[in-house]
Amino acid sequence: MIYLDNAATSFPKPDAVYDRVTTMLHECGNPGRSSHRLAMVSEREVFACRAAAAEMFGSAPERVVFTCNATAALNMAIKCGYTGGSILISDLEHNSVRRPALAAADRAGENVLIFDSHAGMPDGEERTAEILASIRSKLAHTAKCGMLVSTAASNICGVRMPVREIGRLCRERGILLVVDASQAAGHTDIDMRRDNIDVLCMPGHKGLYGPQGTGMMILGEGVALKNSFIEGGSGVDSLSPGMPDEPPERYEAGTLAVPCIAGLLAGIEFVASVGTADIREHESRLAEILKSGLRERLGGRVTFYGDGHPGGILLFDISGYSPSDIGGYLDRNGVAVRSGYHCAPLAHRKLGTKNGAVRASFGWFNTEDDARDTAEILGRLR
Repeated sequence: MIYLDNAATSFPKPDAVYDRVTTMLHECGNPGRSSHRLAMVSEREVFACRAAAAEMFGSAPERVVFTCNATAALNMAIKCGYTGGSILISDLEHNSVRRPALAAADRAGENVLIFDSHAGMPDGEERTAEILASIRSKLAHTAKCGMLVSTAASNICGVRMPVREIGRLCRERGILLVVDASQAAGHTDIDMRRDNIDVLCMPGHKGLYGPQGTGMMILGEGVALKNSFIEGGSGVDSLSPGMPDEPPERYEAGTLAVPCIAGLLAGIEFVASVGTADIREHESRLAEILKSGLRERLGGRVTFYGDGHPGGILLFDISGYSPSDIGGYLDRNGVAVRSGYHCAPLAHRKLGTKNGAVRASFGWFNTEDDARDTAEILGRLR
């Protein structure tokens, strides 16, 4: 199979990920502050993963909170970090941002305001200036903004947002910045300190090559969310009726998925060894090969959306065929892509797709032959 659905979950994983998960299934105990050997093995593995993530993303190990996926991390960040006022989101957001933002604002009788990503413009200072102007315009029409949530890179076309500049504006205005790094973690360099990010959310199973069932919410220095998200056993301060005051225990209740976290550690180590710059260059080159091949074979019958930005995601449709028809045809010919709206109706509306589109997303283990063969298979459509 040619697997081009890495934006949904990366496949295959590095061998070390499979090995680490299997090893920990045979060796781990509950890491909840016990003194026996299996518990200590698990505790060391969990801390090592926190430390590796903190080093990669510019925070501290104790500020890395494990979740089951990015959706859980975003719900935690938005609902626990929100303190009132309007919430700003971009017009590229996934439903994992849009829905919890709407829920949090609705409960407070407030609004969610959508600012313009100017996704049709090329990356650069002009586009950044337009995005910041859109944010300032929205802020001028609201009495208070309690939070801004932005994707770091779109899940449907890979277009990146100028997070550092958005973060600088948020710092100046005293606005909490939550960043969804689901399509950026492992693909591009992120430093929370440098990029002015208060809360960073991501899955472990996409660009970080960990197992499914892993995610992280990473808090910036000095950032504390108003509430805990779930309550229960934390392994510390057990006599207190409430959750501990400090992260990560304040936001983690119950038994952690230690074998999955161990696999995530192996994935992070793999990404660090290869380097995000090389990963991004490789994925971008393959997407460009597929794009060129489709244009050569299909000419004006193929339409690309949001393709003016480098990255490993290509969004397109082909006249005369629905996205689901194309996805089914590719599956029958041994190619895995994802068709539809990709849980991002705001982004599809922004890019102007009519009935969704087809998304091909590359990973480190894809080859040039994967891109060329996919173009050749699609070129047979008449």
